[in-house]
Amino acid sequence: MLKEACRLKGIFRIAAENSQEERVREQLNGGVVSEGVDVHCLAGLIKAWFRELPTGVLDSLSPEQVIDCRTEDDCAFLARNLPPTEAALLDWAINLMADVVQQEHLNKMNAHNVATVFAPNMTQMADPMTALMYAVQVMNFLKTLILRTLRERKDSMVEPSPSRVEPFDNNSHESPSLSRAKDSEDES
Repeated sequence: MLKEACRLKGIFRIAAENSQEERVREQLNGGVVSEGVDVHCLAGLIKAWFRELPTGVLDSLSPEQVIDCRTEDDCAFLARNLPPTEAALLDWAINLMADVVQQEHLNKMNAHNVATVFAPNMTQMADPMTALMYAVQVMNFLKTLILRTLRERKDSMVEPSPSRVEPFDNNSHESPSLSRAKDSEDES
């Protein structure tokens, strides 16, 4: 279901009807998961859940800390140093956003778009003007973490397996690793 939802055009950007969202929220709070619920409604509820937390996931960071993040390593360091609950929530959200971005060719939601729609839900600031300016910095922070997660996923998928041994090279000779293996067997 999640894989299919991530393919939906505009996922997390397109809002469902408010009346449907309230009805589905009540059902979910009562432990009922109805079939046929609009995926955009569920996506909206995920963003609302983050927005309605008692404190924002990134509220333990000062705006200056987020603004001073210049590199991917800076962002990763800040994320790792969040309190454990906030770090786990951020990790879950970043992985969800990365799942969405992996389907960008279908859903038209790149890292910038997904980070833009999630950023206002990750902090709770009283002053709307400060919140708006800070949301841009949070968006850049999230985007950097999404791109890092995607790169790490790609890197982990292309690492060659150390156990794979080619028995012959291009000239039909035994490979050096196979020759070494035979030599050590002969010595036994």
